[in-house]
Amino acid sequence: MSNTDNEAPATWLSQDAHDRLQGELDELIANRTVIAAEINARREEGDLRENGGYHAAREEQGKAEGRILYLKELLRTAKVGEAPTADSVAPGMVVTIYFDDDTADTETFLLGSREISATTELTVYSPESALGKSILGTRPGQTVTYTAPSGADIKVTVVKFEPFSG
Repeated sequence: MSNTDNEAPATWLSQDAHDRLQGELDELIANRTVIAAEINARREEGDLRENGGYHAAREEQGKAEGRILYLKELLRTAKVGEAPTADSVAPGMVVTIYFDDDTADTETFLLGSREISATTELTVYSPESALGKSILGTRPGQTVTYTAPSGADIKVTVVKFEPFSG
């Protein structure tokens, strides 16, 4: 499959995050038989219309299957390993910005998948977020304005960025 300009950028994951997600996927797949057994046990209790345990087990199965599909696709398409190096802001970078024209009002965060947030103390912003989209491809000293979900226009200046090292 070729990579075209209208495809979303691949999600970058550290090896730790990839391994953690692979472990979660393996556990969910292994748990399928437990959920199926629970559904069968509840089904045998009788009238399904008034069987809360049966419906709860079916709902749990639906959530687990949805997560399995999501994780399989994420792990299939993710770039794993060291954060990319680039001459402009890209996913997998730790970025420092300041707001408006106040150089003292800075924030440092990781531009990456929310799945990696469990492996770092840094705040994580998605490249698909309003802030993330606005700073992709920028260089130190560049100022951009983006519209926050609240509708406010926010001006940020990129101070520096570097590959995420874990």
